[in-house]
Amino acid sequence: MKSLSLSVILLLIFACQPAERFETVLQNGLIYDGDGGEPYLADFGINKDTIAHIGEPNSLQGDIVIALDGLATAPGFINMLSWANVSLLEDGRSQSDIRQGVTLEVMGEGRSMGPLNAEMKKNMQENQGDIKFDVKWNTLGEYLQYLEDKGVSTNVASFVGNGTLRTHVIGFENRPATADEMNQMKELTKQAMQEGAVGISSALLYAPSMYADAEELIELAKVASAYDGMYISHIRNEGDQLLESIDELIQIATEANIRSEVYHLKASAPQNWRKLDTAITKIENARAKGLPITADIYTYNASSTGLHVQLPDWARENGISAMLERLADSENRKKAIEELEFRNTPETILLVGFRSQELRKYVGKYLNEVAEEWGKSPEETLVDLLLKDQSRIQVVYFSMSEENIKKKVAIPWVSFCSDAGSYTNEGVFIKQSTHPRSYGSFIRVLGKFSRDEGVISLEEGIRKLTSLPADNLKLKKRGRLAVGNFADITIFDPATVNDNATFTEPHQYADGIVHVFVNGEQVLKNGEHTGAMPGKFVKGPGYSGN
Repeated sequence: MKSLSLSVILLLIFACQPAERFETVLQNGLIYDGDGGEPYLADFGINKDTIAHIGEPNSLQGDIVIALDGLATAPGFINMLSWANVSLLEDGRSQSDIRQGVTLEVMGEGRSMGPLNAEMKKNMQENQGDIKFDVKWNTLGEYLQYLEDKGVSTNVASFVGNGTLRTHVIGFENRPATADEMNQMKELTKQAMQEGAVGISSALLYAPSMYADAEELIELAKVASAYDGMYISHIRNEGDQLLESIDELIQIATEANIRSEVYHLKASAPQNWRKLDTAITKIENARAKGLPITADIYTYNASSTGLHVQLPDWARENGISAMLERLADSENRKKAIEELEFRNTPETILLVGFRSQELRKYVGKYLNEVAEEWGKSPEETLVDLLLKDQSRIQVVYFSMSEENIKKKVAIPWVSFCSDAGSYTNEGVFIKQSTHPRSYGSFIRVLGKFSRDEGVISLEEGIRKLTSLPADNLKLKKRGRLAVGNFADITIFDPATVNDNATFTEPHQYADGIVHVFVNGEQVLKNGEHTGAMPGKFVKGPGYSGN
């Protein structure tokens, strides 16, 4: 009896002990854990930067308790192709992406913010646009750590760009690398991987990345593969030679034995739309043989890059500065105009970004409209615009099929990107127009393609925004809502998520994202930015530091 009484007393004592308290509790959220399964109601207990406990609805106690009342609760979204590398230096809040639920910016399409030599640092310092910054780093790892130390709201990661490696070692010369130059590029790749790069990238439409042949890319990819990194590529041609370019990526993946991804998979221009099915089949056949090949897309039927890509290859050799100097010669100008064959028709080319204040009156106009105003041919207008602006001029190309966009959204191995910076809709950022994908590419997965059009389920859309890219990148403790993982969490209302950005008025935030946590700290609260900047440098699997 005495023993029983003691047991009862101990049970009563333990029952009277306060339940474990967490720093933050997210109460009664509808949990989409990132794996694509059915959602369930639960409480989340967060301590510091980590999901410490998942419990029954309304069961946990915390210093801060946020009642979610059944709002969708998902892992933070991953932007597989971000150009926020400069915009974050101006404003680390990353507002246009945070307000879509993005908690990780993955940068470095073909060129990266390091490694830099003295000449590259000088050029980066002297050839800046509206955003001015000091170049206080040399290597890619130093740049990413600089962002973390300076303060950013999102996490950041990056590929090392083969174009940057070429510029560092060879410059902009259009020739094969020598054996010594290859060794130098391989050493720089090794250094970047050890510093935390997630892999190596190429952008084979642009100089000097385009000057690398498959053999060079294979050798560099082998280095990244040794550190369990990925090879990711803006393939050599997305239009007339789309299928041959997919073959080249598959060859590189095979010979380098490396996970590989196609940046913003597309079939560009109407005559090539039918090729998308064959491109998808090529990738799926490679996957069936065990090659881990994936792709990402932005959720619009228009791309955005420089107006200069319409020029003949010879005119674009050795980079933008050499191109402008070349075109300034009257004979070269005439030759370029005569040989120019539009990849995209002038009435589908929307002008969105100029260096010159004088030319910014043409933002929002199509190339054919400026040609009519100037009384010149579209070819002559294009060349003269480049010369007047002394830049590549940012444009939007309406070149893709809406049917193909839906087809790509539904593919299980396709994740999502913006292929854009992350902006605040005020200040320096609104001096230029931009592509609406800067403000809407991710929210459209949840709203337009899941809720409104039923192309994919919400569970699948979230998987493709979270665990799919995290697994592809081999990121630890990210991409899923699980105990022990980093508390990168996006909370939204599926009924109200919506993209507001348009091609004529792109600087408009998305609706429907209610709360966002990055590494356990609240960055978005009731739809408004808190000013918090808890983002970290997320390192790839080859990182060799502490």
